[in-house]
Amino acid sequence: MNIRSLTRGDGVVIGAAVVLFIASFLTFQSYSFFGASADGNAWDNLGMGLGVYMGAVIGAVLIVVNRCLPQPRKVAGLDLSVVGTAFAVLTAWTLLWTLIDTPDGADVGAGLILGFIAALVLAAAAIATPLVPALQAALVPAPKPAAPQPYGAQPPGGYGYPGAQPQQPYGAQPQPGQPYGQQQPAAQAAPAPQPAAADFSPFWFAVPVTRPLFAEDGSPTPIAELAPGTWYLAVEQRGAALVAQTQDGRRGVLQDTSGIQRG
Repeated sequence: MNIRSLTRGDGVVIGAAVVLFIASFLTFQSYSFFGASADGNAWDNLGMGLGVYMGAVIGAVLIVVNRCLPQPRKVAGLDLSVVGTAFAVLTAWTLLWTLIDTPDGADVGAGLILGFIAALVLAAAAIATPLVPALQAALVPAPKPAAPQPYGAQPPGGYGYPGAQPQQPYGAQPQPGQPYGQQQPAAQAAPAPQPAAADFSPFWFAVPVTRPLFAEDGSPTPIAELAPGTWYLAVEQRGAALVAQTQDGRRGVLQDTSGIQRG
């Protein structure tokens, strides 16, 4: 799971779910009987607390988990985000009519009002995120490319880091910054000429929004999904498309390269 794939819309969904959970413990309705009053929260009615309030919270979890997964999951042919959005809409609808149809002798509590507002915001964010570009921006910004290393300094290692350098093979030529006095090879072979057409250099990049990665054989089915906030290695260019390599070593074609951030 990659939390960097979460969007601003997902952040609104998470915040609304937290507020909704808190609201379930506040006063749902207060009742007056012969001069005496009694308060109750949503958990005094299991159908309201577990079936309505927690239904929207579970829906928010499904939306966020589905966003973090490399490939969207489906239940009975339905995307998890669609199922979660349906839960949120149903909760907002139920709480709206509970507000309108308050029983005689009962007063609306803060838990019911706050719960309805939170459920409405949750449902609106879940529906609007795929449609509004501002909500599709990454919730956690991608890290900036590493600053240039001082002359002779060793760069940090690790896959996915734009400044990472491959290990030197045994017997390779020493690099700048090598300790003085180290043995040099007796004879140095002349460097092989580079092909004139090989003007592409591999580079690290990050995508602004989630984008599919297709197989190199032209298959229409994606083999992976590139998520914002993660650095990927571009190893080859094919026209306007890039051949990218994921963290687990899979290679595929990124057809939509608009707006990518180079490392």
